[in-house]
Amino acid sequence: MSSDVRFIDFKSDKQPTWCPGCGDFGTMNGMMKALANTGNDPDNTFIVAGIGCSGKIGTYMHSYALHGVHGRALPVGIGVKTANPDLEVMVSGGDGDGYSIGAGHFVHAVRRNVDMSYVVMDNRIYGLTKGQFSPTSREDFETATSPEGPKQAPVNPLALALSAGGTFIAQTFSSDAQRHTEIVQEAVEHDGFGFVNVYSPCVTFNDVDTYDYFRDTIVDLDEEDHDPTDRDAAAERITDPETEYQGVIYRDEDSVPYGDLHDLGSNMADVPDGAPENATDLVREFY
Repeated sequence: MSSDVRFIDFKSDKQPTWCPGCGDFGTMNGMMKALANTGNDPDNTFIVAGIGCSGKIGTYMHSYALHGVHGRALPVGIGVKTANPDLEVMVSGGDGDGYSIGAGHFVHAVRRNVDMSYVVMDNRIYGLTKGQFSPTSREDFETATSPEGPKQAPVNPLALALSAGGTFIAQTFSSDAQRHTEIVQEAVEHDGFGFVNVYSPCVTFNDVDTYDYFRDTIVDLDEEDHDPTDRDAAAERITDPETEYQGVIYRDEDSVPYGDLHDLGSNMADVPDGAPENATDLVREFY
């Protein structure tokens, strides 16, 4: 941990290939600022990414990183954190990666409550594969492959997280830089699984869920009379079909992380001779 780290220390020398104006730029900047603000540094940070436009975020950030396969970023992140509890582990992905093929892993990652953070860039579309509807797309969202819309209700990832026993559930807007950073920082500081769904507009394929749409409709819970420790109040907000909320929706202040329940930190010295002592050494050996 260091108090001298700046968010630019988390920037790599690789230039992002995202479309100009993509919401993922703002999402990533907030992630880097949150990590720096919490005293982490690149040598103590492990970024795991899945598949989709967000998948190369580990390349664009200067830290230890692994670019996994579709829907499997969370199991990798859990493995890294349980192998080396001293690392700050942040998993990132998109709505397709996390809530479609990765939905099973998402539910169980929330349930296990490993002390890590999960930031999902939700643009309500498959951007990398050229604009098909995603699990969070609107029921009437028209695309080239679904001209009449998907005709099915979108997945509610916040409701999934709450029903699975989530201990930190939040939502942000990538364009609201200060609030986005503050909320991701709270997720990093949370003792347990910090889940943040980020409205991250796709400027190329989604002309419905745009920056203007979110700016006009988002309700910030900081301006509402909302108690994030009240689970019933959180459930009411999460299941409200009419409002796009930003803020910490639910926080369990009595959260006990998975690693504390199993005393994982004390087992790190009991590794066989010649075996990698932590996840960092394991990745180095593997590659």
